[in-house]
Amino acid sequence: MPVTRRLTPVPFTRVTVEDDFWAPRIETNRTATIPAEYMMCESSGRIAAWDLTWSPSDPNPPHIFWDSDVAKWIEAASYTLMTHPDSQLDALLDNAIAKIARAQQPDGYLNTHYIQVEPGKRWTNLRDCHELYCAGHLIEAAVAHYQATGKRTLLDVLCRYADHIDRTFGREPGKLPGYCGHEEIELALVRLFHVTGERRYLDLARYFVDERGQQPYYFDLEARARGEDPANFWAKTYAYMQAHIPVRKQAEVTGHAVRAMYLYSAMADLANETGDTQLLSACERLWDDLCLKRMYLTGGIGPSASNEGFTTPYDLPDETAYAETCAAVGLVFWNHRMLQFEGNGKYADVMERALYNGTISGVSMDGRSFFYVNPLASKGNHHRKGWFDCACCPPNIARMIAGIGGYIYSEGEHDAWVHFYVQGEGRLQVGDLPVRICQVTRYPWDGEVRLTLDMTAPATFRLHLRIPGWCQQYQLWVNDFPMADCQIPADGYVHISRQWVPGDVIRLNLEMPVQYVEANPSVSQTLGRVALQRGPIVYCLESVDNEQLPLDGIIVRGGVPASEMFMPEYRPDLLGGVIVLHGTGGLAGEQPWGNELYRNKTAQYKPVRLTAVPYYAWDNRAPGEMRVWLRIG
Repeated sequence: MPVTRRLTPVPFTRVTVEDDFWAPRIETNRTATIPAEYMMCESSGRIAAWDLTWSPSDPNPPHIFWDSDVAKWIEAASYTLMTHPDSQLDALLDNAIAKIARAQQPDGYLNTHYIQVEPGKRWTNLRDCHELYCAGHLIEAAVAHYQATGKRTLLDVLCRYADHIDRTFGREPGKLPGYCGHEEIELALVRLFHVTGERRYLDLARYFVDERGQQPYYFDLEARARGEDPANFWAKTYAYMQAHIPVRKQAEVTGHAVRAMYLYSAMADLANETGDTQLLSACERLWDDLCLKRMYLTGGIGPSASNEGFTTPYDLPDETAYAETCAAVGLVFWNHRMLQFEGNGKYADVMERALYNGTISGVSMDGRSFFYVNPLASKGNHHRKGWFDCACCPPNIARMIAGIGGYIYSEGEHDAWVHFYVQGEGRLQVGDLPVRICQVTRYPWDGEVRLTLDMTAPATFRLHLRIPGWCQQYQLWVNDFPMADCQIPADGYVHISRQWVPGDVIRLNLEMPVQYVEANPSVSQTLGRVALQRGPIVYCLESVDNEQLPLDGIIVRGGVPASEMFMPEYRPDLLGGVIVLHGTGGLAGEQPWGNELYRNKTAQYKPVRLTAVPYYAWDNRAPGEMRVWLRIG
């Protein structure tokens, strides 16, 4: 893999999304989610915290992570301004940013908790607290707002804060040789470097990554300085925050899932910026460990609630799955960065799995309630909420959806890549040539895609079209001439090199039958079970569609292709318009139980009709059971 990225993502400001799947979500995000999140930030005290009027006699002290929630809301709102100018939202942002600017301390420091609640304890507990994490999200917000509006107020504030952090941390005499327990600032500093051109910010990002895991452990040193015994650390190991060994030596994904995704994203960015082959190799090893041993079918990651993260390979329980929404969003961020190095479709496959399943399950169809945790089975007692005390997930999913168009295309000197099939258009720059790609498709419900190229003149370049990993057969035509070789490509992309002329049409048909999916036998929790998938969409059963049957007692027939057992039906009136799957299964015959724990039994099953809906859309109607993995018999 080359160290410098061959691909450049096409920003969402040059992409128009006009389909029936993502376009309504982008609009709901803009008109419902972002306003609702602002109201919750305001009512919870997160916005007022920047006024610095809290005193020790007051309730509701600003929490250590509050600043990050407001920052992610600013980032999401800024993205919507880039494509949908809105004077009211613009003014709301200006008001919030003015509060942040007034709160900045003379030396550049900026954190509402430590300015007001613990003013004498700045930078004394990087392990457990979130000063640098909050700073990172504020930097990302500042970059987004500047790019959206051209206004420098927030950007200048955060440059001063970054300068303060640069003066505080490092290996030089008089500086603290520390780094954050919750990664985020590392990737944010790379973004700040890009927008300002200030190399110090890139060097600081590299320092934070390089110092992580070095011995003596900084977290031990600062704990002793606080008068604490490092052995009393509640997580017991610095693997919790990926600081147990230097990052270049890491080969196993450990600890808190969101922290890991932000760290790996920064490692990929720095590998590109600095040509660091060791960082890139570490990312590749960690990717293999995560995506081949620890990822849910839905793209969720992190099975354990105790550490909000990873345990052992193949430990993927369904009903107790943690699978935090933020972690799936972070998985998308990391894989998008890895995809740009050489355009390997395995990274786009993981992105697609998360984008169409385990991320958007985190927000309701009306955009106003959220999952923090995304299990793959429920007894009926798991529901979305309007907000959380720890509210990292709602604004994280909002900023991802607002920028969804930026994942569809990439461009290069002689190349154009189409990673995802979304109706609308992308305006690419292939060398010096503007190239417009117009897509017409009903994906993910239909695998037919029509792409039309528009240029100012004929041009020779290579077009890369992704064949998703779930697709086993496809057909391809260029100007109605079939392509002779339609083998599944090893890198996941069909590469077409030719002289293109304005108006050339490419037709791609991705065959999209209903499929059974089984897990590696090492995943003990799903032995003897299968899941339903059609295209990129993972399906589940909900009680509301299945006569309130006990879902764990349902058995689907093995030995017969899923496409013969389940038929797709498009329901425009259901859940915003979805394809549901209708099929048959069996239900274990039920006989009344007396006061007995075991009994001899001959298996008896009665036939039942089944309806499966997309996993992302569950818990949007009547409450009840849900299950992804079904028994097979």
